[in-house]
Amino acid sequence: MATWRQDLAHALRRFSKTPGLTSAVLLSIGLGIAANATVFSIVSRFVLRPAPVGDPGTLLSLHTTTRGERCCNEFSWPLFTDLRGQSRSFSGIAAYYELLPASIGGAGEPERVWGQAVSADFFDVARIRMEIGRGFARDEERIPAIVLSRALWERRFGAAPGIIGKPVNLSGRPFTVVGVAPASFHGIDLVLDSEFWVPLGNVEQLAANLPSRDSRFQHWLAVVGRLSPGVSRVQAAAELDVLAQRFARSYPDAEKNGAFRFETAGSLPPRDRSAILVFLAALTGAVLLLLGIACANVANLLFAQVTSRHREMAVRLALGATRGRLLRQMLTESVLLSVGGGIVGIALSLWATRALSAFRLPAPVPLDLRVGVDAKVVLATFLLSVGAGMLCGLAPAWAASRAALSGGLKGEDALARPGRFWTLRHVLVVSQIAMSLVLLCATGLFLRSLQNAAAIDVGFRSRGVVMMAVDPRVHGYTAERTARLLTRLRDRVVVLPGVASAAWTDIVPLSLGGRRDGFRVEGAPPRAGPDSSDRPVDLYMVTPGYFETMGISIVAGRDFSREGSSAPKVAVINQVLARLFFGDEPAIGRRVVGGGATYQIIGVVKNVKSRTLGEDLSPVLYRSLTQNLEGDPSLMGYSLLVRSVTAPAGVATSIRREIHALDPDLAVFHSETMDQHLGKALFLPRLAGTLFGVFGLAGLVLAAIGLYGVMSYSVSRRTREIGIRLALGAQRGGIQRLVVRQGMRLTVPAIGLGLVGALASAKVFASVLYGIRPHDRMTFVVVPLFLTAVALLACWIPSRRAARLDPLAALREE
Repeated sequence: MATWRQDLAHALRRFSKTPGLTSAVLLSIGLGIAANATVFSIVSRFVLRPAPVGDPGTLLSLHTTTRGERCCNEFSWPLFTDLRGQSRSFSGIAAYYELLPASIGGAGEPERVWGQAVSADFFDVARIRMEIGRGFARDEERIPAIVLSRALWERRFGAAPGIIGKPVNLSGRPFTVVGVAPASFHGIDLVLDSEFWVPLGNVEQLAANLPSRDSRFQHWLAVVGRLSPGVSRVQAAAELDVLAQRFARSYPDAEKNGAFRFETAGSLPPRDRSAILVFLAALTGAVLLLLGIACANVANLLFAQVTSRHREMAVRLALGATRGRLLRQMLTESVLLSVGGGIVGIALSLWATRALSAFRLPAPVPLDLRVGVDAKVVLATFLLSVGAGMLCGLAPAWAASRAALSGGLKGEDALARPGRFWTLRHVLVVSQIAMSLVLLCATGLFLRSLQNAAAIDVGFRSRGVVMMAVDPRVHGYTAERTARLLTRLRDRVVVLPGVASAAWTDIVPLSLGGRRDGFRVEGAPPRAGPDSSDRPVDLYMVTPGYFETMGISIVAGRDFSREGSSAPKVAVINQVLARLFFGDEPAIGRRVVGGGATYQIIGVVKNVKSRTLGEDLSPVLYRSLTQNLEGDPSLMGYSLLVRSVTAPAGVATSIRREIHALDPDLAVFHSETMDQHLGKALFLPRLAGTLFGVFGLAGLVLAAIGLYGVMSYSVSRRTREIGIRLALGAQRGGIQRLVVRQGMRLTVPAIGLGLVGALASAKVFASVLYGIRPHDRMTFVVVPLFLTAVALLACWIPSRRAARLDPLAALREE
């Protein structure tokens, strides 16, 4: 330890004498570590972090599926009760309804919040230790009790400890607070941000049009199970297979070919797992490349330092130091530098994760996408820093510790290899440039993808449209009262100054979801199986003026008028659906069947992007909101879209004033412009473009610095040779070409190697690119040319200095 303290003190003294080199190393390592820490924070949050429950390894999310298929469904109520009653592999099985909107009172005006209805044993099965209070007792399935999240308790009730036992107003009904969940618990699901929990027996009072509890055909419950002590997952899977076969025999109509599957609770959603893992793998590869570039850059800087220390090392050897002792001292210095770089990296990643947490998805439900630097990330960063220090410092330390006594004492360069071009420093530079090219090609692909995504024709005009939503149902409104409220509010808004038009809809386009149902032409026989004539169609409920407000052209027929709820149901369809069902024949007047109703087509409108920017155009059917509001109330509330010709902020204030004039207790949410909403729809391409843009720029800078450093070092080592050449009549332009040619001998093979790596890795990105092929010709032509230009500049600056050398001064150089 005493010797190690001496090495540490010596290293700190050396760093204080070389602030420029120390700063360059800290920044290089810091950039590489920051990128890795940021991406590892994302991976830790969405892949590695267990569900915030007790003993997360034994809590499983259960799914139903058709035998032979991978993906999944939820449970019907009878299937859940059968499984809970007959399974012996699980000590407890709980169910929950995962998307439950409500209006809650407290401080300020009522607020719309989202929660879950859970079986009474939910918190016992999940083993959640409450912040204050308790969970639900087993006999409280139908008691109006509520557990608040820590955030809701603080925001609406000032974190008052006396809240336990007090009633709170939830959607117009009193619920008694029995507990407050810990700050870490927002539900078992990975990204949903639930803020309250009520017993499942109350769900019919808070949610409309729920499936019947007696139906085996309607799946609506998420289910988790706690493995019994001593039961393995293999044993649980075997029992579930036996139970699936038993249920199939007992209920052949509903459970035929049914099967169960499970996974650790809190895992990535099965349907989206592949795309998410591909994206995270691409990010991980990018940051590892960046760290490799940083390590190569630091190794080159340390090699430059080694050259000036050969006399010191020779003196130490002459005084009796062993080579192992010198090696340890040099490695202590490099590890200390890398740990310092790790501290810089952690500081940068704290800023980066806060910036990433500001990204928002255009989802109508609350999502918790926050990432942060936790203990796992700090530990991984420390280990990565030490590993990077060993990697960066091993070769320079080995070279420094093998100094020859005679040559070293005379100040000769032990790293010099007369007649050899390919040295370790040159290999490091080639690897830097090659890795930088791979990273820059990925950056180019994602930036081109972002450019294409931003230029996608969404089919409607977003500029000038303001939107905000209300949900009268959670305030106790009947369907009839809701219809009157929406009509009166629209009539009041359209006469406001600066308002051109206004309309209601149940779901705003590009909100990542919405209602979808199977439809067919009236008269076409319904058939089951893969050849079914029912086609999946996206459904929207809208009021008159919707197409005018959204700037969607009507190509045939007419818009909705004020159709009564008792009149025959009518619909407007988009061009995709018209072509799919009727080909070149007129669609106006024809009838389609789906969703338990028959609709007469009164109009055809242009196509719009429905759920996401990257999707192919989907068939869409627009229904009259007033005709369908009672039979199909929206879970997401209703959004008022207003096209204005004045400043959006002023119009939004006026709209909110009109809403509260009709009902001051009505919660208003999702207040934003359509441009802001459209910006959220660019979440994935913007996130990818931002991350890869930052990583690519950092890699480019590090590679350019590395090449510049090598060429500068080469010029400094060849000062006497250049002086002789100039003294013998060499032209200064020839000297510049000599230096640049040497740099290009490194750059050209590096570009070739980098292109091979970039082409091989580009296929990974295919599923997350918008309107661009992985082997995009422009990207793979422009990026290598750009990197070559940067390399030329990095070589030209030292060559210019070499050409300006004074021959007499150069000849006197020792």
